[in-house]
Amino acid sequence: MIPRRRQLHTVLWIALILAGALLAILLAGRYAYPRALQAQADEARAVLIPRAQALEQHIDRYRIMPAVLSLDPQLKATLLNPQDQVQRQRANERLVQLNFANRTSTLTLIDRDGIGIAASNWTLPSSNVGHSYAFRPYFQQAMAHGSGEFYAIGVTTQRPGHFIARAIRDAQGRAIGAVAVKVVLDDIQSDWSERGDLILLSDANGIVFLTGRAQWRYRVLAPLTPAQLTQLQRTQQYRGQPLRPVAIAQQRALGADARVVRVRAPGDGRDLVWQSLPLAREGWTLHLLRDTRASVRAAWTARAMAAGAWLLLVSLALLLWQRHRIARLRLRSRLELEQMVEQHAQALRTAQDGVVQAAHRASIGEDQSLEHLPQGVSVVDAQLRLVAWNRRYAELFRYPPELLQVGRPIEDLIRHNARRGLLGGDPEDAIQRRLDHLQRAQPYLHERERPDGTVIEIRGNPMPGGGFVTSYADITAYRQAARDLRTLADSLERRIEERTGDLREAKGEAERANRSKTRFVAAAVHDLLQPLNAARMYLSSLRRRVDGESGELVEHIDAALSAQDDILASLLDIARLESGALQVRRQALPLSRLFAAIEGPFRILAQARGLRLHVIASRAVVDSDEVLLRRIVQNFVSNALQFTPRGGRIVLGARRTADGVRVEVWDSGAGIPEHKLEAIFEEFQRLDSGTEAPARGAGLGLAIVRRIAALLEHPVRVRSWPGRGSVFVIDLPYGDAAAVAAASVRTAPAPDSSLEGRRVWVIDDDAASRDAAARLLADWGCAVTASHSAADAETQARIAPMPELLLLDYRLGEDSGIDLAPRLQRAWQAVPPVILMSGDADPQLRARAEELGWNFLPKPLRPAALRAVMMRLLG
Repeated sequence: MIPRRRQLHTVLWIALILAGALLAILLAGRYAYPRALQAQADEARAVLIPRAQALEQHIDRYRIMPAVLSLDPQLKATLLNPQDQVQRQRANERLVQLNFANRTSTLTLIDRDGIGIAASNWTLPSSNVGHSYAFRPYFQQAMAHGSGEFYAIGVTTQRPGHFIARAIRDAQGRAIGAVAVKVVLDDIQSDWSERGDLILLSDANGIVFLTGRAQWRYRVLAPLTPAQLTQLQRTQQYRGQPLRPVAIAQQRALGADARVVRVRAPGDGRDLVWQSLPLAREGWTLHLLRDTRASVRAAWTARAMAAGAWLLLVSLALLLWQRHRIARLRLRSRLELEQMVEQHAQALRTAQDGVVQAAHRASIGEDQSLEHLPQGVSVVDAQLRLVAWNRRYAELFRYPPELLQVGRPIEDLIRHNARRGLLGGDPEDAIQRRLDHLQRAQPYLHERERPDGTVIEIRGNPMPGGGFVTSYADITAYRQAARDLRTLADSLERRIEERTGDLREAKGEAERANRSKTRFVAAAVHDLLQPLNAARMYLSSLRRRVDGESGELVEHIDAALSAQDDILASLLDIARLESGALQVRRQALPLSRLFAAIEGPFRILAQARGLRLHVIASRAVVDSDEVLLRRIVQNFVSNALQFTPRGGRIVLGARRTADGVRVEVWDSGAGIPEHKLEAIFEEFQRLDSGTEAPARGAGLGLAIVRRIAALLEHPVRVRSWPGRGSVFVIDLPYGDAAAVAAASVRTAPAPDSSLEGRRVWVIDDDAASRDAAARLLADWGCAVTASHSAADAETQARIAPMPELLLLDYRLGEDSGIDLAPRLQRAWQAVPPVILMSGDADPQLRARAEELGWNFLPKPLRPAALRAVMMRLLG
């Protein structure tokens, strides 16, 4: 029966284990559930960002159209003479033609009184002609400020859309009317219902006007004030639609734009993660509602894992404690046995005569002095005759009683064991070895495993004056425990090897997936750079042909292309960094050259934004890669310009330290909260700019800065004082000033030269890039020949003379520009100067071009860089 005290100990231990499991469940739930909700909110924001970008890009496509139409002479003439029916008819036809080309919903020409006098739907029953739009905010804003936008339900079509208007002015600059474009947003919501998420778009009054679920349309997310109701009635924004409130109860906040809510109507009362994303330019807000059941499941999974981990830890502790206890017991038994054998062996060695007498008396039943020993004992004299033994000895070897006699030669007992197969191998050889060992009278220790699986430990010791005493102990249980330990160790070692193999395979899969992602990003950026390259060269040609207000539009387009170029360049840099393809070329670099390259373009940009850029001259020389370091400092200055309000100041300078040079960029912007000083260096992290202009870019600049700085081994730090400004710092080692001085002596300025009449051949399989390059070169006065493939180039080379310069694309379908060059050389017997173009992220292309003596320019081509290379090659 188990003692009561031991029962109480067992119950107490079980209670402690269960209490620990319950505590692990509670702590895991409290830790996992909020983080799962936050992860859902972050994922929802990541889903909203591309939706918001798609929505803004869709509207941006049509924002330029009213500005272009406001310059149309036909529309201006119609507004100056609205009574002329011929002019109005021409205006109608013009709007129909433009609407068909641009695929807008409707185009409307409105006079200064707000009456539609021409429209692209003038032939339909729902024509906009003759209706008044004076009450619409977009018309009022256009007449007052030059442009206006407003989302509303159409007056005649009863179809909602986003109206974009631009004022048309006469020669004196007075507004004589406006042209309005209606953009329908129904196509935008077609992919807003994926994975069961609910996406809503609300206006500044909190009214949902765009969603994939009809029951949510025209729902009011917050109570409307009397002023808001009056404004809605005056503008007839949602005419004929009932505005129904939404019953929302907030459960917990997850940040500035995220929360957990329970929607009673029109929802089903479940908890939802509500993530919002403001669209500053339109004054709208994009919302995403996601069920929290995934977070609940994640929390319960975490609880189960915590409980399992606790129980596993307890089981492991109990197992280790039990094994330790068994090991101690075995060690103690072994020590006791050895001590006992040692004591009896000592007794046998010091009292041989007494032992012989005791053995003799034992044989005739008079004494039991050896019977208390747990192991078998046998004693032989100097003539190798048996003189004493105990009962355990007879039991271990199961000798017949007639064989155990005092004076019996020990050889008889050994032969008896040999006949039973207990000695193994050659019986005669085994018998002789044992007899020789007894005759040498040397101590020995031996273990013998018998055919039945038992293991006998044999210890022999000589006695003074001759003779030998031998003890036999059954250690089968001990050996079995040792084998079990070895088996367990082997099993654990195999498991460790299996887990190591699984980890190695998982690591390989992750590395392969990362390489595949990097190759995909590089390929995607290459494909995106082709049309961007063409657009830049077309724009460069267009800039020479326009002026005035059209020139301003060209500058806006150039700014948009520059923003897109920056994003693609950032993605390309990340792909190069992750693939390890970005090469570092460190050399002695004077900071004066770096600061001069940054000051020129950024001073103009700062003045355009109403900021002051101050660059402190420095004569320091550092050891770094000029291109990569310029990219880092440009990012610092660009961020300072972007996050500094009008009237602020940016300072770029350097300080000498004991270990090197510290380049610093100071600004007087809004500053960065302390808890976000690390987050700004992560991908896709953009803070509120704190200025009137929204932050541009995808949030990749500082992430690339940190990676490039790590590649260069240049520490980067940031300090900030919210409300006062920030400073970004990079530490650089000193460079060799003597090397810079020698390089400046060897460098001489290249003479300028005109490109007029120079023969240039463009080979590019992308039609847009090829045509844009040809037009740009023609604008520079070059005689241009263009080929659309490698085969076309070979055909023309046989009949045309060799040009003075070859502008060669790397990728030409299944061929490459590098493979095409030898074939052109065979046709011309020579090769002209070559500029190799490519949008690939492979840095080996530049090295291969340099090996061939060519020049390399990445796509999209910058006209200034292309002209500079051509001037140098043709000069």
